[in-house]
Amino acid sequence: MDFLNKYASFFEKELQQNSFKLFPSNLYDPLRYFMELGGKRVRPLLTLMASELFSVPKENAIHAAVAIEFFHNFSLIHDDIMDEAPLRRGKQTVHEKWNTNGAILSGDVLLVNAYQQLALSNSKYLKEVLEIFNQIAVEVCEGQQLDMDFETMQIDEVSMDNYIEMIRLKTSVLLGGALKIGAILAGANKENAQLIYDFGENLGLAFQIQDDILDLFGDSEKFGKQIGGDIISNKKTFLVLKAVELGKEKEVESILKLIDKDKKVTTAKSKFQEWGVLEEVNNSKQYYYKKAMNALYEIKVNELLKQDLITLSNQLIDREF
Repeated sequence: MDFLNKYASFFEKELQQNSFKLFPSNLYDPLRYFMELGGKRVRPLLTLMASELFSVPKENAIHAAVAIEFFHNFSLIHDDIMDEAPLRRGKQTVHEKWNTNGAILSGDVLLVNAYQQLALSNSKYLKEVLEIFNQIAVEVCEGQQLDMDFETMQIDEVSMDNYIEMIRLKTSVLLGGALKIGAILAGANKENAQLIYDFGENLGLAFQIQDDILDLFGDSEKFGKQIGGDIISNKKTFLVLKAVELGKEKEVESILKLIDKDKKVTTAKSKFQEWGVLEEVNNSKQYYYKKAMNALYEIKVNELLKQDLITLSNQLIDREF
């Protein structure tokens, strides 16, 4: 993603200036550790790119971009605790490296830091930005709760519509909100601000579907997480629910009952390919990608200004990590 360097280098410099305190070390060391793991930084870069889409320098949106990244990482720290995940970005999760209580508290501080950053935004737009940010924060929590609820439900109790709503809340609203906040800080009108949100929300759905694909079919070294983790945890992913839609409910239930983790993962991979599940899921990913592009095309700005967002979108839905 070389074209992103102009955004990424600018953002990383700003991020480094927001260093965490040294004391107490068991509160702030985990945050330094987790933020230094990197990640794609997609969400804050979208905020900066949205500002420039409406011909306002990215500097105007930098504090909001940092806030978005802090919030995203706060949610990941807490998600990893709830999922009992051992790895994040190929490294130990915070609760594994330190402890659960410390990870919860460190995440809480990071959320407060997000609001501190957001408060530095242009006061002219701050009320509207805060309203969007708060809505996103609530919806992400709602999505996480639905995700956990699904874990205790039977396969036939979770519809594809339920799942799409869950990933919309858990993943997509943050991408859409990151873009909309950048647009608002650039003075975009309501129509364009809503269109950029719609673009981000649908891109987020395609992004999460690709994430589900990579969880089972990805390369662990590139993906940075345990391959097959969702299947091992009996999660109702897009792949699982699509298999059920294709009439393979009993077969899927048999796979999920397997005790041997390696066999469970290899069997799921083999059967999902054999049944055409992978192909169907890729088609669904393309459907949401096209919806995202349609929203982007409707935004009334110079078409040349959209090119970076189009390039990023293509790379996100075809990524291997």
